[in-house]
Amino acid sequence: MGTIVPNSIDSISLADKEIGIAQSPAELDAGAIFVLKSRGSWLHCGYHLTTSIVGPVIYSFPFAFSLLGWVPGVLVTALQAMVTFYSYNLISVVLEHHAQLGKRQLRFRDMARDILGPRWGKFFVGPLQFAICYGAVIGCTILGGQSLKFIYLLYNESGKMQLYQFIIIFGAVPLFLAQIPSFHSLRHINLASLLLALAYSACVTVGSVVVMTGSANNAPNKDYSVKGSNENRILGAINGISIIATMYGCGIIPEIQATIAPPVKGKMFKGLCICFGVVVCTFFSVAISGYWAFGNQSKSTVLSNFMGEKRPLLPIWFLLMTNIFTLMQLVTITVIYLQPTNELFEKWFANPKMDQFSARNVIPRLLFRSLSVICATTISAMLPFFGDIMALLGAFGIIPLDFILPMVFYNVTFKPSKKGIVFLGESASAIVVIGAVASVIDFDAKTYSLFANM
Repeated sequence: MGTIVPNSIDSISLADKEIGIAQSPAELDAGAIFVLKSRGSWLHCGYHLTTSIVGPVIYSFPFAFSLLGWVPGVLVTALQAMVTFYSYNLISVVLEHHAQLGKRQLRFRDMARDILGPRWGKFFVGPLQFAICYGAVIGCTILGGQSLKFIYLLYNESGKMQLYQFIIIFGAVPLFLAQIPSFHSLRHINLASLLLALAYSACVTVGSVVVMTGSANNAPNKDYSVKGSNENRILGAINGISIIATMYGCGIIPEIQATIAPPVKGKMFKGLCICFGVVVCTFFSVAISGYWAFGNQSKSTVLSNFMGEKRPLLPIWFLLMTNIFTLMQLVTITVIYLQPTNELFEKWFANPKMDQFSARNVIPRLLFRSLSVICATTISAMLPFFGDIMALLGAFGIIPLDFILPMVFYNVTFKPSKKGIVFLGESASAIVVIGAVASVIDFDAKTYSLFANM
């Protein structure tokens, strides 16, 4: 396992040994060597983290607030931020501990294998992570298609193009960028992603301020009460918590830390500080301003609210700019969540004894990465139900992977008092199950069909 290709099989540098490259040729791991190159700084780590967490899903914050109300919405958002930072830092501490012991773990499934046992990595953590990351690729592709369609309808309200056509058009860009060889190679793209996230969140905040001050035409009436019966309010609140938890999800923390050049101690914490600085700026500004502007009339994405009932509430050029920023960042998020599958393809089909850019390794890389993007685009076109995909991912995948397993890893590694860990795990599991039930209840199969034009 490692990150730097040795010039010969017999000569492996001291730095390579520190990050876990096997000294036996039979143990060389092409996925770790070619994709998870440990050459980045804590700044690069911050860029990767921000791209993996901050995305256009924040447009759903006002909707989540409409299910919770003002005070619970702000409290849940703040508490989730603190829990997430703590949880991700726990993973980092565990990874640093094992690196100091001479066995650096580069992947989530490596952590599960070494800490909990081989079956946990092979049959639970690995499949769960791949499902989440590939689900994120599908969700971003759907959002990309919806964003393209939004731009199209701004200039052609009676246009006949269907959503699946825009999804296919969007999928052509990740098809090209997926061929970028390593995670570390995305550092400049992810810096641009960070800036784009700040740009479109600022646009949404400004647009919401314009609406809530009454400067926009046809501004809606504002009502901040939570709608529905007591039972529906409870289910809605649980669904809102699940949606907010999903927004903080990552699922690739070990893979991001794997891109840091040794020694790794303290660098991930700095990267997390950069990331959560952006999180606070973007999440809270969009959530508070969007809910303030639209109240319990908030739709699943605040951009839909900006379109108004009869005509847009904001200038066309402003909406176009916001969507272009969104569209560009969605491409970067799609590519970063392709990295776990890219790494697995390299591990299975690449030859670590040969050069990364030899024909023997380039051809399988091009083939399988392209097939991965094509499959995700096809599924996105067939099932464009982003809201339901997001809720189900949060309920069944992101919460246990990002908020329960880190506590388990830390507990098993350092063996602190187990009472608090067990209690938190059981409580979180209960929320997961109830949130999943609420998500399923909200899903009406009659509303949807394959290749729906939503």
